[in-house]
Amino acid sequence: MPSHRRDLFSSFRIGSKQSKNRFVLPGMQLGCVVDNGPRQALIDYYSRCVAGGIGMLITEALAIGHPSATWHDGGFLVERTASAWKRAVDAVHAENGLILTQLFHEGAIRKEKLGGPFPGYPTLSPSGLFNEGKPNGRAATREELGEIRDSYVGSALLAQRIGADGVEVHSAHGYFLDQFLWEKTNLREDEYGGAAITSRARYLAEIVTGIREATGPDFIISVRFSQWKEVDFEAHIVASPGELKSLVRVLTNAGADLLHVSTRRFFEPEWEGSDLGLAGWTKSFSSIPVIANGSVGLSADVMSTFFGQDKIESTAEQSLKELNRRFANHEFDLISVGRSVIGDQEWVNKVQHGLFADIRPFDRSQLAAATEGWDLGVIGETYGLTQHPE
Repeated sequence: MPSHRRDLFSSFRIGSKQSKNRFVLPGMQLGCVVDNGPRQALIDYYSRCVAGGIGMLITEALAIGHPSATWHDGGFLVERTASAWKRAVDAVHAENGLILTQLFHEGAIRKEKLGGPFPGYPTLSPSGLFNEGKPNGRAATREELGEIRDSYVGSALLAQRIGADGVEVHSAHGYFLDQFLWEKTNLREDEYGGAAITSRARYLAEIVTGIREATGPDFIISVRFSQWKEVDFEAHIVASPGELKSLVRVLTNAGADLLHVSTRRFFEPEWEGSDLGLAGWTKSFSSIPVIANGSVGLSADVMSTFFGQDKIESTAEQSLKELNRRFANHEFDLISVGRSVIGDQEWVNKVQHGLFADIRPFDRSQLAAATEGWDLGVIGETYGLTQHPE
């Protein structure tokens, strides 16, 4: 007989796919690539994470094929790299895990003067701003927006061809699609801008719809969004629950299967008068599954980690209690765990069996030690150690 158990270690169906539990490895820029594809060390790391208990893995952010997408030579999902990323897909599937490839474009955070794969190509974004009153590059034309949208769809089709279970559209942390959502970086006067979140989310929705139409109903589409930006930790794309409800409706109607809510601390209330975090509020409005995120198992949030501001202590046992409380309250369906799993790829299995004392704690040095080839320079730039384009 089928099990009706519902806890963090129970299986979960997403469309036609099934994850063995509720734990997700979120996309993190690790810089462990060669020729824009994964090094063997990264593939081995992915395998260890899934063998260690992760049910669904999201790759690091892979640039789409448009020449304005990024300044650095990190991961790309384009025709010439597809076979390399297929090796990562196959490795995750061999360990009975699901895998999504995360797709992104840097927008106005792109450091055009540093060269990269397309030196001299203009930096494009909604309005040529990476923060309020801080320009970089220029606003994309309607024709260029069409090209970029088609590049997202093209990379999603490549992900489907190499056997990935789906894609995650990166729309968080101040990057290109988030720059559309944030009114301080979206000053457009066409249908992609304006005071209403429904207007600012229109371009993101068109990309999601384009991917859905191209890939069909059984391909998972996750959308990752956040309030905070790497350039402004206190930023908000939505100022009220009502605005969040409107955003959720737009993304759901566009064809998203998952909403991945990125916060710096999963346990912090989003608005006064309620204990709900941003994921909890999102779930209250959502007919599709929600992934929560933020400082799971650790005492310091991700940005404090990369700035080296706080001592990092393991809080796995306390986190599990709070996760269970919020999960029982139906505030999320899945939980993504990043740095704790970098510290110990067996983290999920050890937590499941109550082996908290055996968990290897995370510290910043493990970013270099967990695999043989992570580029701390790329990690530092990606996580905002340099907070503005140069």
